[in-house]
Amino acid sequence: LLFSDVCLSYSYHMDDEIAKFIRRVNPPRVVIDNEVCKNVTVIKVDSANKHGILLEVVQVLTDLNLTIKKAYISSDGGWFMDVFNVTDQDGNKVTDEIVLGYIRKSLGPDDSSCYSPRSTIGVKQSVDFTVVELTGTDRPGLLSELCAVLTDLQCNVVNAEIWTHRAKAAAVLQVTDEETCSAVTDPERLSQIRKLLGYVLTGGSRSRRSCEPKTTVSSSLDETYADRKLHQLMFADRDYDEWENNVGDDEDKSGRVVPDVDVSNLHDLDYSVVMIRCKDRPKLLFDTVFTLTDMKYVVSHASIDAEGPEAYQEYYIRHTDGSPVKSEAERQRVIKCLKAAIQRRVSEGLKLELCTSDRVGLLSDVTRIFRENSLTVTRAEVKTKGGKALNTFYVKDASGYQVDAKTIDAIRQVIGQTILQVKGGNTEVKPSSQESQTGFLFGVFKSRSFVNFGLIRS
Repeated sequence: LLFSDVCLSYSYHMDDEIAKFIRRVNPPRVVIDNEVCKNVTVIKVDSANKHGILLEVVQVLTDLNLTIKKAYISSDGGWFMDVFNVTDQDGNKVTDEIVLGYIRKSLGPDDSSCYSPRSTIGVKQSVDFTVVELTGTDRPGLLSELCAVLTDLQCNVVNAEIWTHRAKAAAVLQVTDEETCSAVTDPERLSQIRKLLGYVLTGGSRSRRSCEPKTTVSSSLDETYADRKLHQLMFADRDYDEWENNVGDDEDKSGRVVPDVDVSNLHDLDYSVVMIRCKDRPKLLFDTVFTLTDMKYVVSHASIDAEGPEAYQEYYIRHTDGSPVKSEAERQRVIKCLKAAIQRRVSEGLKLELCTSDRVGLLSDVTRIFRENSLTVTRAEVKTKGGKALNTFYVKDASGYQVDAKTIDAIRQVIGQTILQVKGGNTEVKPSSQESQTGFLFGVFKSRSFVNFGLIRS
């Protein structure tokens, strides 16, 4: 057995060295062309093939907020060849030399990045902040309760991504110590954070231990951590198992349009073909490619068309062992997982943007006001830059009705008309005649401590 392990380890080492040699002999080649097409920038990437390379390329383009209009992918065998037609967020060609230079550097021969997905859940530590990962059953007021507990623990949320899908909630929060403005390092305090947040996730029930997050500590985090981790957290929580259509073929029970996903086998070529048709949105390609990659499938060929309001994606996939989808149960699982991946990031509800000076307890105060006005947060993105809080919330009425304009207007009067802006949805909000520049919330208001009256049961 020991000899077998040594041989296996030697084989893996040799395969890795051979792959590195091939990449040295044939370095990646990136060609960016702004002349061949009238309305898009064409990016061509040629390199030696490796598992996850398509995800790396899509990740770079996604992080730059580029819109992928069309793509042609071929990576069958030892070589990888991709062509992407992209535009900037305004629908124009990409002409910024800083952006173009970043693409060449990231995807070209100087790139040294390596894709290594993480699958741990809990609390992670870095020099600048502590990362808290949470999954549990969603309910109205959950985010408010979580933020209130962190505030009482003298922790400030500096960055966060929160998703909700199919009665599940997942969050990746970057928090700092209120006093030191750096990561929380005390083991006892980290344990307390995990314990109290786990108590909130279980709704105060000690019997529902399955919702309590596990705890791990890591010294480093990659910049693309949140998107991948949120997918993995919800996948681990099996949010895809909740997929049922009770209304009809085109809508689910919450009224959302269901993506059209099909998987079939080409037996003569040993491929499985994945066909996706759904409404286009930002980061759609990343979400589907990451899901297939994380499920250990290799995309050998693909064609992407998102020039209209709908996106069409066609993937020819195999397992990492070279086999196609093997059973009907596996086929259904791939379909469910892709539908869930597409819908997790769909923004439901009224979009609210908050911009103000950051402070400890800000997120707790804002989400508490949402809860007290019967609004539930379906998705949130929290950023802190240069001492400013730049937060985006998607909110819905907790009872399932359309958000009332009077409710939003009342909330804006408390928070500040210029601080909280309405950016989307069907609700028309007219500014109040008494325009508030700072709002009561950001003046003499102080957040209520959950220590004083216990956790609110929504």
